[in-house]
Amino acid sequence: MKKTGIIVLLAFLASCNTNNKESDAYGNFEATETIISAETGGKIVFLNAEEGAKIDMGTCVAIIDTTDLLLKLQQLDAQKRAIQSRSENVFSQIEVYNQQKENLKKDSLRLDNLVKEGAATQKQLDDIIGAINLINKQIKATETQNISVINEMSVVDKQIEQVKENIRKCYITMPFTGSILEKYTEKYELVNPGKPLFKTACLDSLFLRAYISGKQLSGLKIGQKVGVKVDTDGQGMKTTEGVVTWIAADAEFTPKIIQTKEERVNLVYAVKIKTANDGTLKIGMPAEVVFSK
Repeated sequence: MKKTGIIVLLAFLASCNTNNKESDAYGNFEATETIISAETGGKIVFLNAEEGAKIDMGTCVAIIDTTDLLLKLQQLDAQKRAIQSRSENVFSQIEVYNQQKENLKKDSLRLDNLVKEGAATQKQLDDIIGAINLINKQIKATETQNISVINEMSVVDKQIEQVKENIRKCYITMPFTGSILEKYTEKYELVNPGKPLFKTACLDSLFLRAYISGKQLSGLKIGQKVGVKVDTDGQGMKTTEGVVTWIAADAEFTPKIIQTKEERVNLVYAVKIKTANDGTLKIGMPAEVVFSK
């Protein structure tokens, strides 16, 4: 019985030594945070950005009042219809001139034959040719007028596109699937262009920013898999897998948040380790890194 107890104790101590393996680096989790701002000014008439909520990409999160823009769009549409009516009138006038021109051409052919037979004078033929030349000039002048109308239509079309783009900017959507970290405004508040509305981040994976010494630098490379250890409630350390995604090119002084004052004179290199998040990892949470899992 005594011998069995000793064996159990030795096994427990061996287990403790394995779990308490010294870590190679220390740091805190962080996420790529994005601040979503208003692109246009106005009153917020819809806002669905509760802190902590996870929102899918493309979901409408906020709407800024579009009343003035819609009225402007209606005004431009009416202006465009008026210009279109003017353009149609110009084309109708050109068609009338072309018909008159065809009639005069037929008359000129008949008079030309009559002049040859001596039944009509040359002056009559010259008058018809002069009338045809006049109509040609009228057609050219009317076509020039239509070019001006077309240019005016193009300007209105661009204004309509601009108003529609401003309306689109009034609808703020999530650029990616992420969680709302912080909200800076409330519904019915007036905002100006560039006003921050909320801060968001994708928390499906977090980055552990840790620091290593120059001696450890040669043993670490981008893409390398490492062990990431975090504290669990009363259950010791939990180890998950992480991937090194970034290593600083320049050294810096040891951050004071993780080292003693005496050790802060040392130079270290920052690294980022991407770690999948099952919901237990939080921004700012401390963690440890083991290079060889």
